[in-house]
Amino acid sequence: MTKYLKPKEASELLGVNVRTLARWEKAGIIQAIKTPSGQRRYDVESYTHSFSVKKETVLYCRVYSHAQKPDLNRQVAQLQALYPEARTIKEVGGGLNFKRKKLLALLSQILKGEVSRVVVAHKDRLARFGFDLFNWLCEQNKCELIVLNEKELSPQAEMVEDILAILHCFSSRLYGLRKYKTLLNNDPELCKEPSKPS
Repeated sequence: MTKYLKPKEASELLGVNVRTLARWEKAGIIQAIKTPSGQRRYDVESYTHSFSVKKETVLYCRVYSHAQKPDLNRQVAQLQALYPEARTIKEVGGGLNFKRKKLLALLSQILKGEVSRVVVAHKDRLARFGFDLFNWLCEQNKCELIVLNEKELSPQAEMVEDILAILHCFSSRLYGLRKYKTLLNNDPELCKEPSKPS
């Protein structure tokens, strides 16, 4: 639902004078309505969507760990060769982690209508699971999602890849927990007996 703001609120939000808003309304740059009492209310979103949004192509490249930096560089080189004018996002993080900062920032831009196209080397570079949801979100926001190296797998092979990805993810987490437990056990400050109050 469209939210209409009072002239003063709209002018503060957009950083312009109230008279500028009136000129923009006459020119069709911003939409406004009149309340029954004759007061104007401005639809700030109509301005931001029609004038301040420049749609761009974004190349999204991701690897699981810093040890895979050569693979990240290959992804970047491959995508930039095809889309030299596009903005490149490079990220290190797990494919099952949906809280990656750069991925969330990209999704936010897609939802605002600022991105016309997202290009990835493989489906799993965007997300190990949930690719169809990302694709749907892109479609709903007039953004094209392009996968360059899309390989067709049988349902059995796809299931095996998914299971291996899950096993890898959880074994990595388990290793991290063991490492953390070892650090705790070796910390002399934590091994001290608490002093009894006198």
